[in-house]
Amino acid sequence: MYLCRSILLKIGIECESIEDQSWGVGRIVKKLLEEISQRPELQKEFKFFLYFKSKIPDLPYLNDPIFIKKVIGTPSFSLYYYLFLPIKLWFEGLNITFFPNYMLSPFFHGKSLVMLTEDIYYEINSGTLPFRYKLAYKIFAGWWAARHATKIMAISETSTREISKLFKINPNRITVNQLGIDVPQITNYESRVTSDYILYVGQAFPRRHLKETMLAFEIITDSTKPARMTLALQGSSLRFLRLIAIGKDKYNPPIIEKLVKKINSRLGHDGIIYKGYVSEEELEKLYAGAKALVYVSSKEAFGLPPLEALARGTVPVVADGAVTREIFGNNAFFANNSDSPKAIAEAIKMALTDEQKRREIIRSAPEILAKYTWQKHTDKFLNIIRGFK
Repeated sequence: MYLCRSILLKIGIECESIEDQSWGVGRIVKKLLEEISQRPELQKEFKFFLYFKSKIPDLPYLNDPIFIKKVIGTPSFSLYYYLFLPIKLWFEGLNITFFPNYMLSPFFHGKSLVMLTEDIYYEINSGTLPFRYKLAYKIFAGWWAARHATKIMAISETSTREISKLFKINPNRITVNQLGIDVPQITNYESRVTSDYILYVGQAFPRRHLKETMLAFEIITDSTKPARMTLALQGSSLRFLRLIAIGKDKYNPPIIEKLVKKINSRLGHDGIIYKGYVSEEELEKLYAGAKALVYVSSKEAFGLPPLEALARGTVPVVADGAVTREIFGNNAFFANNSDSPKAIAEAIKMALTDEQKRREIIRSAPEILAKYTWQKHTDKFLNIIRGFK
């Protein structure tokens, strides 16, 4: 009689995005790895090989025995991603490698899962990234990953349709795995205490319209009465209002700091506060205390900040588009033209003054948030890679 012995699946994950301050892809990878580390039963089924460019970040959950960590050892992203890493992977004998950073090197041989979004198509063709980045995305995402990845992972139903059309990918090669958020234990959203600020969070690509959001803030602020808003907030007397913007300036050339100074000068006070990055702890407090989160992105495959804000009881102001309607239905404040400061200003005004709509949105939060958890994202990810046995 022969005993069947289970064979561990060897899964590679490209992890350069979590070596330093993490937005976007890095945040997704961090949450995926953290969730995997909390499931000891997976050690009977998987071994995850994590590949880093130059260093291993100090994240406690990376010490879980399910992970084998490897450093390629080069300061150059190009050499790491396009040459040294794929050569290293030739000899690893992995069942599949996950590339979350949208690109795949022609030197890679093996089964691959590549996360891809329509945002990259936009950046390739009309974004403001430096030419070398556009060229890299065009070659390694548009030309190579879209055609040669074993499987493409999209992060929303809307994104699936978009990348299939834009990159001319057979829909059968695309699998949907919606992102998740951390949901704090809030028992009564409506009793939440807020401060007098609205919030923007996210890397400030032009398509996310931080410039227009700041100009919209200027519109709704009465410059003849410094630091006073022209609207009564929640039935109270006029109060101070600020815009707090968090995220690296991705305009080319950078414009945000100069525009903040100009607008604040015209207002006669520091109405806008801008920071390139804050800690997770500070971000949590900012989400929880804001009157509204403004994130009017015209090109987005998903967009975490509006959901993360809603999870803290903060109403989102978003662009009116297919992906925002997929996620929120009618339970958000929508700007009907993300290129227009005036349209954004009108949506912000509604978010600050329409108490009935605010209550409806907050009451809808548990139902919306239940669809988007890191547990569900990880479950789907594991099922995808099981399919590569």
